[in-house]
Amino acid sequence: MEYISSTLANLLGQSAFASLTLGNLVMIGVACFFMYLAIAKEYEPLLLVPISFGMLLVNIYPQIMEEGGLLHYFFMLDEWAILPCLIFMGVGAMTDFGPLIANPKSFLLGAAAQFGIYAAYMGAMLMGFSDKAAASIAIIGGADGPTSIFLASKLGQTEILGPIAVAAYSYMSLVPIIQPPIMKALTTEEERKIKMDQLRPVSKKERILFPIIVTIVVCAILPTTAPLVGMLMLGNLFRECGVVRQLTETASNALMYIVVILLGTSVGATTSAEAFLRWDTIKIVALGLIAFCFGTAAGVIFGKIMCKLSGGKVNPLIGSAGVSAVPMAARVSQKVGAEADPTNFLLMHAMGPNVAGVIGTAVAAGTFMAIFGIN
Repeated sequence: MEYISSTLANLLGQSAFASLTLGNLVMIGVACFFMYLAIAKEYEPLLLVPISFGMLLVNIYPQIMEEGGLLHYFFMLDEWAILPCLIFMGVGAMTDFGPLIANPKSFLLGAAAQFGIYAAYMGAMLMGFSDKAAASIAIIGGADGPTSIFLASKLGQTEILGPIAVAAYSYMSLVPIIQPPIMKALTTEEERKIKMDQLRPVSKKERILFPIIVTIVVCAILPTTAPLVGMLMLGNLFRECGVVRQLTETASNALMYIVVILLGTSVGATTSAEAFLRWDTIKIVALGLIAFCFGTAAGVIFGKIMCKLSGGKVNPLIGSAGVSAVPMAARVSQKVGAEADPTNFLLMHAMGPNVAGVIGTAVAAGTFMAIFGIN
């Protein structure tokens, strides 16, 4: 009898119920809510499903993120900036840069949407964060999870990497909810109905030369951008050169999905109750939202300026796609434009600023690294 009671006591002591805290229960609830958004509402399920499941695992079994635990080794690939760079290569292999090549003025919209990053940087400094922590938080405004992880790792901000990554990926997933009210508030119905001229055809030669030239120019001016911009352009060169079909398929499919699984679950697993339920986390999430909203607004406002200067030929809605959530932000521009006029097709026009935003966010990250003397 004593053996049975001792065995049962040991089993009970080893169960998660013996160590679950109120904070763990809160985070399990948050994880279930994210899973609901991903599965029931289909808000970027490729991101939210692994993130929310990693969040669930670490709050039931914290040892999974300790040294020797499975997700600890996944997370090491984040800290070493390997997974973010591989994500960029996959994005490059999946994305058509043609709209940006056909309309180089899109670079201006992509640059304008980075305003939110610098606004959040100043805000974070005012809220008491160190300069490196403020830079790591501010990059959330680009709505680019891989770049947020990359910069936080490079600047040594691993203690806040979890909240930064979760905020960045959450805002990427919630682009369809966050952006439309801002876009509609800053534009008139007439502006939203503007139909843009069809983009010119882009030659194969232009498509091949673009990633090579961008790599040379951007990385020569700002070498710290080489890991991100270089991988982005390498993936696009795979896509456009036409002689490495197998590499294109691998980078844009199998490798991309493997990396998303590893990165998503490890990012979610950084959200243990002890690490996540802190006042600093609330400030990080709030600053990230402010940065993202400011970036969206700046893109739309600059789109309005371009609309005026072009005599009404530019729909301001495409400016919101200047944040680098590819291709979600471009789809939102299309959706809001179609609500005003179902015959209005803005997707390809919005992809130009969207791609420019990816490059712009990487450049912003590289600029912060250069300022702090990080190679």
